[in-house]
Amino acid sequence: MSQDLDLNELAQCALHAAQAAGNVIQGFCGREVEVFSKKGGDSLASQVVTEVDRKAQDAILEVLRPSMDLYNLALLTEESEDDGSRFEKEYFWCIDPLDGTLAFSEGENGYAVSIGLVDREGSPVLGVVYDPSLDVLWQAGEALGVFRNGEAWKPNQQSDMLTVAYDRSFETHPRFSESLDLLEAYAQTNGLKGVVASQHGGSVLNACHALENSPGCHFKFPKSGEGGGSLWDYAATACIFKEAEVVVSDMFGNPLDLNRADSTFMNHRGVVYATDAKLAEQVCGLCT
Repeated sequence: MSQDLDLNELAQCALHAAQAAGNVIQGFCGREVEVFSKKGGDSLASQVVTEVDRKAQDAILEVLRPSMDLYNLALLTEESEDDGSRFEKEYFWCIDPLDGTLAFSEGENGYAVSIGLVDREGSPVLGVVYDPSLDVLWQAGEALGVFRNGEAWKPNQQSDMLTVAYDRSFETHPRFSESLDLLEAYAQTNGLKGVVASQHGGSVLNACHALENSPGCHFKFPKSGEGGGSLWDYAATACIFKEAEVVVSDMFGNPLDLNRADSTFMNHRGVVYATDAKLAEQVCGLCT
């Protein structure tokens, strides 16, 4: 029989696992890394994998496996096959050992380790994000608040610009320019000077960048083809946003479906991160 969850203990496990993976990743910085192709969505970023992804995953699982036995936790991780256990057990670790693989393989920042704990209904209860290039560690747990590098943190920076953090693939989206124009108009209407739009590698650090630079947002449109990010891209940051008491939802204003039964992609509903409800409503309106 599994024990009742101790989120504080599990948060410490996830922190150690993320740092262990970060050490592996940084050990490969500046070295030639072989890049492989894998089945993914229709973006290049979802189709690349390196030996570093796999070694980082091994480092994470070495730390987390005892917790899986103790608490009877399932596992969903990017570099292993989905065994369906996430539908059978009460909670599952949802892991991206190296989000932003494309940026890492190109020698750029924008990569991170992402470890979330999600319940069977698809709600995040724990999230840890580690940016090893800048040594920044985020953590959040249900009713535990948000911590950045071990210090309690709340979004309080109020810029006079609207931050829009986007994934590289969005630059080729047919509504890229239109979306930025509409957000520029929103910014001007709401007393801001304009929009600062930029991409920061993978979805994980794009979400964190939006959170750190309030008012800010990061989003992905729904799409008919596979893609739109995967469950492991959003599990940890969804918890961080939820515990920061800002907005994380799909493009229709509903909670993220983080235990989707028919796929591990998020293309069916899209994703919205925003630092206030009014901005989230505006971003969701881009979909209509």
